[in-house]
Amino acid sequence: MRRQLAPSDPRPGAAPTSRSTPLTSPTRLLDPRPVAAVAVRLGDLAALVEGSHRLSRSAADTVVSGLTLASADVRAGDLYAALPGKHTHGVRYAPAAVQAGAAAVLTDEVGAAELGAPPDSTTAERPTLAQVPVVVADDPRALLGDVAAEVYGRPAERLLMIGVTGTQGKTTVTYLMEAALRVAGRTPGLVGTTGSLADGQRIASRLTTPEAPDLHALLAVMREQGVSACAMEVSSHALVQGRVDGVVFDVAVFLNLGRDHLDFHGDVDSYFAAKAQLFTPQRTVRAVIDVGDAWGRRLAAETAQRGLPHTTCTASPDIHEPAADWTVAEVSVRSDGSDFVIVGPAGQRQAVRLLLPGSFNVRNALAAVAALVEAGLPLTQVAAGIGRASGLPGRMELVDEGQDFSAIVDYAHKPDAVEAVLVALRPATAGRLLVVLGAGGDRDPGKRPLMGAIAARRSDVLVVTDDNPRTEDPAAIRSQLLAGVDTTEPHAELVEEPDRAVAIRRAVSMARAGDTVLVAGKGHETGQEVAGVVHPFDDRQVLRVMVRARLDQERPPSTPAVGP
Repeated sequence: MRRQLAPSDPRPGAAPTSRSTPLTSPTRLLDPRPVAAVAVRLGDLAALVEGSHRLSRSAADTVVSGLTLASADVRAGDLYAALPGKHTHGVRYAPAAVQAGAAAVLTDEVGAAELGAPPDSTTAERPTLAQVPVVVADDPRALLGDVAAEVYGRPAERLLMIGVTGTQGKTTVTYLMEAALRVAGRTPGLVGTTGSLADGQRIASRLTTPEAPDLHALLAVMREQGVSACAMEVSSHALVQGRVDGVVFDVAVFLNLGRDHLDFHGDVDSYFAAKAQLFTPQRTVRAVIDVGDAWGRRLAAETAQRGLPHTTCTASPDIHEPAADWTVAEVSVRSDGSDFVIVGPAGQRQAVRLLLPGSFNVRNALAAVAALVEAGLPLTQVAAGIGRASGLPGRMELVDEGQDFSAIVDYAHKPDAVEAVLVALRPATAGRLLVVLGAGGDRDPGKRPLMGAIAARRSDVLVVTDDNPRTEDPAAIRSQLLAGVDTTEPHAELVEEPDRAVAIRRAVSMARAGDTVLVAGKGHETGQEVAGVVHPFDDRQVLRVMVRARLDQERPPSTPAVGP
């Protein structure tokens, strides 16, 4: 095998490794709970689950003003949802929740039994049913969306809600929508992988799609901040786990489907079925579906059978695809973006100048435009807004220190995404394409050799390194990536370097004028998770440090002053 195992760097003053890279300064976050609480009677909430609950009459007048699944997040007046978890039941934390001010508990029969049982030697004293009002439901998780919506005043009903799902492109599409909404005179909100925003202000959040109680609280915060429309990423996990329950979207968008999350869903058909849950009359008023792949065409057919109004789009038509309502024409790809014309259902044409590099972003832009126009916004304003969007965090993000080669960070961490980015970069690269790539631990291992094979086939130099190993053996993950490389002939020059920072430095040191260095996999992330510990690490910062260090080495020494 043509592989080089890179030694550790012996030089003094070497650039920092993944254990010492500093984080950016934190920005002030908006509180993820609304300032104005909505007081709701527990009896009214219990009525939402009529037929599957128990609640004493004396407890019906208890007032709750918030809802949370996490005992550490409980505030005075909250309803604490004590649900069964992967390792333990949330009822074990009910004492802490009550001590923090929880006004009531929502749980299942198992939780209710534990609440009423005497404490054992391994647990703290537990509140009994007589001490705290308890709503007991057969499936409390299934109720969280409706209960949270009621507790927070049903904020989604007072927002234009657009949900976006797909294996690739969700973050880009929602950011494009945010820019277009602003130009169209709407005050935008955003929920997704890189965080939640209310009119440009960041709201503290943890997941791509927050749990239902947190989501409705976020939407209530947006309403307080004057937000009128929200573009939201909707993951397959969120749909299966009920995190978007209680929200009916005005428009739901399907982008594509590739291999991902099979560790959770089991197979691609189940993954598709999870995403298809969004495209029902119970979850959305209207759908926009990209029919550029077979999964999109299948979804369009199923959506039609359900009687859900929908429109289709594709930026890559060929003779095998049906005609779409929204298409593109006159596409011209530049190194820093694209120019193209959007063609609408009625034959309307609108020129767009996109500032996001990569031909795949034409497809993302088309989906964003189609969704917003279907939501009632003017095409000209939407196109103008799309044209202003640039600099998405960790998505084809350029690191420019004046060097004579390109340095780019991208979040590509799935086979299709890796291929799309490399295909986009190849024509824009005069020289060689150098790629730094790893794979995340505790995730679908089947995609690792596929990623390795694609990267080896599409690049000239491949540096295999660690991503977020999490609880897995990093060397085993790298071996699975390299197994894919071994199936590809001919393949790129290969380097294996466990330390991600050193791997980035090696790629930068090998770059020549006209080359492109791509650091793929982590994008906007600011930490590297190893054995349960998240170490500060930002690919963008590390790449910038390495580029600067190389430029400093290349600068000629200053000419000493000559005295009289």
